[in-house]
Amino acid sequence: MVGQLALMPQIQNKFPKTRYQGSKSKLTNWIWDKLSTLPFDTSLDAFGGTGTIAYRLKQEGKQVTYNDALKFNFWIGQALIENSETYIDGNEVDWILKAYDRNYPTFIADTFPDIYFLDEENVWLDKVITNILQLRDTYKRSLAFFALAQSCIIKRPYNLFHRKNLYIRTADVKRSFGNKTSWDRPFESWFRHFVKEANRAVFCNGKTNQATHREVNEIDGNFDLVYFDPPYISDKGVSVDFRDFYHFLEGLAHYEQWASMIDMKSKHRRLTPRPNEWTNKKQIYRAFERVFQRFAESILIVSYRSDGIPAESELIRLLARYKSEVHVHRYRNYQYALSKNKTSNEILLIGC
Repeated sequence: MVGQLALMPQIQNKFPKTRYQGSKSKLTNWIWDKLSTLPFDTSLDAFGGTGTIAYRLKQEGKQVTYNDALKFNFWIGQALIENSETYIDGNEVDWILKAYDRNYPTFIADTFPDIYFLDEENVWLDKVITNILQLRDTYKRSLAFFALAQSCIIKRPYNLFHRKNLYIRTADVKRSFGNKTSWDRPFESWFRHFVKEANRAVFCNGKTNQATHREVNEIDGNFDLVYFDPPYISDKGVSVDFRDFYHFLEGLAHYEQWASMIDMKSKHRRLTPRPNEWTNKKQIYRAFERVFQRFAESILIVSYRSDGIPAESELIRLLARYKSEVHVHRYRNYQYALSKNKTSNEILLIGC
């Protein structure tokens, strides 16, 4: 059976639909088309995010290392990239969703009332994350966390946690956006749905793949190809801070330490901000140069936007310091969700 899965991954598995800001899910085929002729077997997806590119590389029989500095993303990578044969069955789902004779923590219920979810939903979240953390099998725990995170995202207006806005969901008004049916569908129903999606995505490609949880420059090992899809900084200096957009999910992944991580002065209970060179318009040039130097022996791939900081010409110049050939590919007029820029291009830089 393992051999069949490795030979026919496109038939046997399906990557879950993403609702993640900046996801490359709609560009995966285009990106693979540009990478498919390159000579590589081992690969690193350095800013793994949803895992769409790492997953496609796994489907194509490559040995894949998925990395993300955020723990909730790392658990997703562990569930869908590193995991090759573990699933969650119906009995285990029932166990996760059941309330037991114990005093469950009430951290979410106490900390996030009237911010993201209804009171009874917050109580449910405290129960389910507590049960998930009791799972002994690493991959079952990661699969369950994937389902929980996706359930949280789909019940949020804009699929984000960037502001206190539960009222958008609960107000009795006509709406020109969003899907109130999805918002109001019970958490338990969504959780069961996403467990099935996660199970469908599990397969073995005959290689030993892994997920890591590190800053990019701290990743061990050498790779034939390294793919970078870092946070985007617009030409106005505004960055996409995934830790801020998805702080609730990052908190869930650190459930037992969450209380010490929160900025209680913020209305939406974000995590305390921390420096990040990838979201700093003055430091990002040095950040790119450091990773290009670190992985100079690899084929270097960069996904970015044509209107970003650094500018396209600057990225090409930085790459050219370490690679003799730099090729530029464009996916024209690709617009991300919530973006008002209709003229920028998605660019793919390949340094060989």
